[in-house]
Amino acid sequence: MTEYPVDLRLDDAGLAAELPRPEHPQDQIHDVPFRPVQFCDDDLPTALERAASWLRRTQEWLGEPVDVIAIHLDYDDREGSPYYEVKLLCNDEDLAGAPVALRAARRGER
Repeated sequence: MTEYPVDLRLDDAGLAAELPRPEHPQDQIHDVPFRPVQFCDDDLPTALERAASWLRRTQEWLGEPVDVIAIHLDYDDREGSPYYEVKLLCNDEDLAGAPVALRAARRGER
């Protein structure tokens, strides 16, 4: 038993309900350990800027740096698909809001 019980508010995908989501409809958070958060665009600087913006918002919400284990850059040259795919491989616990919930539990909040 832990000293501070932690209450996580998760959605069906195991992500924190309050976790900032990528804003662009082509971007997404995948469902695997060290979840890739994907940003797609035909313009690489735009995809990178959206990734940076999401990292800043998420870090502010999380209250600490997001644990990113890798950044993967790929391309998709299929007709009608955005060319660049930028993926940030992020820690599941961060995306579930564990640090936020742990701090709340220490303060006695629910």
